[in-house]
Amino acid sequence: MNEGKRGRAIRYLLVILVMFLIIAPFYWIYSSSLKVSTEIVAQWPTLFPESVTFGHYANLLSSSDYPIYLTNSAVVSFATMVITVVLSTSAAYGLYRLPFPGRKTIYRLILLAYIFPGSLLLIPLYVMLSSLNLLDTQLALVIINVTFAAPFSVWLLKAFFASIPFELEEAASLDGASWLQTLLRVVLPLASPGVASVAIFAFVTSWTEYMFASVLIISDANRTLPVGLAGIIGQYVIDWGLLLAGAGATTLPIILLFVLIGRFFVNGLLEGGVKA
Repeated sequence: MNEGKRGRAIRYLLVILVMFLIIAPFYWIYSSSLKVSTEIVAQWPTLFPESVTFGHYANLLSSSDYPIYLTNSAVVSFATMVITVVLSTSAAYGLYRLPFPGRKTIYRLILLAYIFPGSLLLIPLYVMLSSLNLLDTQLALVIINVTFAAPFSVWLLKAFFASIPFELEEAASLDGASWLQTLLRVVLPLASPGVASVAIFAFVTSWTEYMFASVLIISDANRTLPVGLAGIIGQYVIDWGLLLAGAGATTLPIILLFVLIGRFFVNGLLEGGVKA
């Protein structure tokens, strides 16, 4: 019994430690963004704000281009998410559910996109997008983000599609359903946890992408949040309050996305089934 209690205590301590490592950075960002500038740069940091202020967030919205950066990131991320979900689910259904010659070879080659680091592909993609007159456009970022997110998303959906019985599709075919109707009404509801995972992965990847956005986007009007926040950091003087407010406002949509879509992981596992 003592060994069992000791084991449970160790597990609880490990869980608390992991939760602390995850929650502590977010707490420090949000709590510090509510502090006055003198308290942020004080020699001895405070765990709780001595005087709460929303002045940094007001300055972020009024004296910076944060609203423009936020709009650009939202447009690019949502477009990337929708296109990635549509392409990856269609490709995964054809690759894992429809028999055709060379299917296994394509499955093995699909992850070749991740063999080459993104920095190695930066110059070729820059030249290609320049020839298409797509530099300094949000469409260029959407194309790049979908290109890197779709292959992994197709691979990720394999486990979910493989767990769906073929009898369901055969029953739908006997009822006169086309492959598209079968995909939308039978397969996707059962694979909704995977689809939700793909959606979150594509959105977060696009929302946090910095390298291509910093090179392909030139004008301030088309900058996304990662690049825009980097511009807040001055060469000699850093407004830590403004920077922390920007970081807090930038991470908030990601947290809300996980809160809203996370429940579909469980619901998707319970939807559908084979009737006896």
